Amino acid sequence: MTDTLTDQDIPPTLEVVEDSGQQCLQDVGKGREHDCKDAGGRAMHGAIAEERKLCVKLSGSWNLRSLVIAPELRQKISSHAANKNMQWDLNSINVLDSASALILWKAWGRKLPVALQLRPEHQRLFERWQAQKIPESEPARYSSSLIIKYIYQTLANFWGQLLEFVTLLGQLVLDIGYLLLHPNEIPWSEISITIYESGVRALGITALVGFLIGIVLSYLSALQLKIFGAEIYIIDILGLSVIRELGPLLAAILVAGRSGSSMTAQIGIMRVTEELDALSAMGISHSLRLILPKVMALTIVLPLIGVWTSSLALMGGMVSAQNTLDISYQQFFLRLPDAVPLVNLFIGLLKSAVFGLMIALIACHFGFRIKPNTESLGSETTNSVVAAITVVIMVDAVFAILFMHVGMP
Repeated sequence: MTDTLTDQDIPPTLEVVEDSGQQCLQDVGKGREHDCKDAGGRAMHGAIAEERKLCVKLSGSWNLRSLVIAPELRQKISSHAANKNMQWDLNSINVLDSASALILWKAWGRKLPVALQLRPEHQRLFERWQAQKIPESEPARYSSSLIIKYIYQTLANFWGQLLEFVTLLGQLVLDIGYLLLHPNEIPWSEISITIYESGVRALGITALVGFLIGIVLSYLSALQLKIFGAEIYIIDILGLSVIRELGPLLAAILVAGRSGSSMTAQIGIMRVTEELDALSAMGISHSLRLILPKVMALTIVLPLIGVWTSSLALMGGMVSAQNTLDISYQQFFLRLPDAVPLVNLFIGLLKSAVFGLMIALIACHFGFRIKPNTESLGSETTNSVVAAITVVIMVDAVFAILFMHVGMP
């Protein structure tokens, strides 16, 4: 079975033929003026034909796909077009599209050469470009004004989001005040569902991560404590770092990535499916039915998840300490209350509650910013997770500075 090439598949070629002007001169002398005509359809005189000794002959399929495969042809066309006395023979072209005609037209200086031979159907393509004004592409300009404009837009966007976040927080305070006066309207069902989705279903992953972090922290600390013969202080390091810092922080980061993204996507899907518009049409408050349950649920459940994560991290550290430093479980439990003051537990609970509040507010904030399209849904969900984790770390740093001298043994 043999492959056959169509006109579209014939590769484009460009060759320079010598003595083409003499051939044209012979045709003119024989009275065949129509075989050697200029771009305006006028017969070329013998003197002009004699001057032109070279002719650029194009053949094959000249379309956009062929020129992409053979980009060197564009450079050859530009170099030959610089010679204004060059003849052009396009009679052998099988296929010529408007893109290739535009390339030739621009190479010729946006006018047809004096000595040009082409088919009538191809000449209509050049006449179309001749009748149109091709806009000039402006080169990209980089200046300090663009940088200043970008910085201004970034600051304006940040300021706008900050105002929206403060407005959301203010509306939340008004809703809490309203519910204190009307306790029968508290959305208990929405709160309980959010507690189950964000708290109960997150116990597995937080337990696994906490246990592994406890093992890693205990093992690395034991390697250094052995050098100084201070193995017993592994309990102080684990207890203080896990209960006060790592436990609440790990729980908050996991909840921000798991439940925060879920809340943002849920509100975004409601925007896409126009459920938010339906709630507004029925007179149901978005903040009272969507924002408040999520904020209250995370504020309640995240301290509990923080305690759960800290407990599993201490268990992992205890197992590692027993295997590497031969510290028994009983000794670990007996020394832990003396090594870590109780106030550190309350600091961890307070931090976790603030973490839950911020994660829920940020998730709802970016959820209501989603536009009714899938691209905005993915973008704002990503922004929600990144912003929530960043704010959690910033709040943790603020707590570390404020309670620097509180709870230290």
